[in-house]
Amino acid sequence: MYFIALATDYDGTLAHEGVVAEKTLAALERFKKSGRKLILVTGRELPDLKRVFPEIAIFDKVVAENGALIYTPASEEERAISPPPAPEFIAKLRKRGVKPLSVGRSIVATWEPHQATALEVIKKLGLELEIIFNKGAVMILPSGINKATGLTAALQDLRLSPHNVVGVGDAENDHAF
Repeated sequence: MYFIALATDYDGTLAHEGVVAEKTLAALERFKKSGRKLILVTGRELPDLKRVFPEIAIFDKVVAENGALIYTPASEEERAISPPPAPEFIAKLRKRGVKPLSVGRSIVATWEPHQATALEVIKKLGLELEIIFNKGAVMILPSGINKATGLTAALQDLRLSPHNVVGVGDAENDHAF
């Protein structure tokens, strides 16, 4: 099989304890110099990713927020492919004491055991959201949004077929892509 692009997860795949090793970065640079495309697919929010991984520009596309946000490092263009979380949803989670609580462009994230509270609030408000788990992290996104939908959007931007991409990940939220 010939592949044109590599789609890789960040935490636990490229990075360990949030840090990308020099030899891993060198391998990515060699891959890129071969004329192939690099796509980073992560559950992290973009500002956090940029903070921990300043070398982000090596990637042609970044799929952040577990598929909800497409970022092009070369142009710094950001494109959300799903709506933002409802303000009343965030307010109710905070009122119910869900901490930590991180709110991105589309993603709402916390940690176990807060998934039960999140599900109760989703039901009470009648929202069409889904909960995705990742090594104890709880990610809440619009229904149908995951790393596969984000990767599909990034591939369309790059005019690449999914048949020419190899995907690598290490956790539950990577199964989709």
